[in-house]
Amino acid sequence: MEKRILVVDDDQVVGQSFERVLTNKGYRVDTALSGREAFEKYAGADFDMVFTDLRMPDQDGLEVARRIREMNPWLPIVVVTGYGTQEAETKAKALGVAEFLQKPLTPSIIEEVAARIMGRTARPTVVPVTATAAAVAPTSVARNLALFFAAPFIGLAYVLAFPFVGVYAIARYGTRLALGKQ
Repeated sequence: MEKRILVVDDDQVVGQSFERVLTNKGYRVDTALSGREAFEKYAGADFDMVFTDLRMPDQDGLEVARRIREMNPWLPIVVVTGYGTQEAETKAKALGVAEFLQKPLTPSIIEEVAARIMGRTARPTVVPVTATAAAVAPTSVARNLALFFAAPFIGLAYVLAFPFVGVYAIARYGTRLALGKQ
């Protein structure tokens, strides 16, 4: 089942950036340009996560987070800002936000945060057995098998090389000691 994310930011370009990055990763993304628009969209949909900007004209991100938290305490909320302060971060954490991120964000940061938070959401997800089996890539199975069979030989190489390394270290130390270098 496709995870649904709400992105609230008064800068349309930022919302489109989040939408482009997260849609490419399989999420369904809705954007809102204000807190009011966010609640209009929120009322008619079931979201799995919310990204909200901190500074917005009508309602700031902390107000959006507080109101969403009142309606759905389990819903993960990420506050994103270019104007973060320790005080704002403390208030956000007190509201129970999952993350407090400083702009600018790279696509990889957005992807990583969404994946990490979606992995720890409280909502139960059912994964069919066939999907789990299909998720194991054949290349990782082959690599793991190769490492399994190669491990004894790698260990043997270390055991055989250890005496030579020890003799070399003793000879080098003895030579330095004999020459008076320490």
